[in-house]
Amino acid sequence: MTMATEKGASDGDSALEPLDAAQVAARNLAQLTGKEPQAVTSLAPTDEGWEVEVEVIEDHRVPSSADILALYEVQLDQEGTLLSWRRTKRYMRGRGDEAQ
Repeated sequence: MTMATEKGASDGDSALEPLDAAQVAARNLAQLTGKEPQAVTSLAPTDEGWEVEVEVIEDHRVPSSADILALYEVQLDQEGTLLSWRRTKRYMRGRGDEAQ
């Protein structure tokens, strides 16, 4: 697998498509945190490339309604190279939109 294919770009085209950006961001975050991504919750183009927000389960609890979830912001350049990532929010399942 070539780097272009790994990053999601097709041969001869280095610009990352939205779906590819979401997949690359989730994959990078999984490798960095060891946590499995649950969902891509937002995706927006930036001047540098893409800003992707990914939700992960930080802590599995019993019952699962007590799981601790987190949102991470992942910045990619136009070719899909990771520029930065950070956790922006941590919350209990079912309480993500409540004021903290």
